Amino acid sequence: MNISLPESLKSFVDEQVSQRGYGTSSEYVRELIRKDQDRQQLRGLLLAGAESSPTSPVDAAYFEGLRDRIRKAANPGDGE
Repeated sequence: MNISLPESLKSFVDEQVSQRGYGTSSEYVRELIRKDQDRQQLRGLLLAGAESSPTSPVDAAYFEGLRDRIRKAANPGDGE
């Protein structure tokens, strides 16, 4: 795949490669694509969460219950 860039963008990419320790401009572009994929996945998760039904509040009691479940799972013979 070849990508044509105007000189101003090519200069920017070359500068980023140099300053950020990438070996080639291809490495830099691959990293940008990966970050964009991650951003899109996160956006999808956030939208799915926003569309989901409300649940019980996540407060101190929720986290204490979560810690208790983890402790019980880590030590299945204790207390039961």
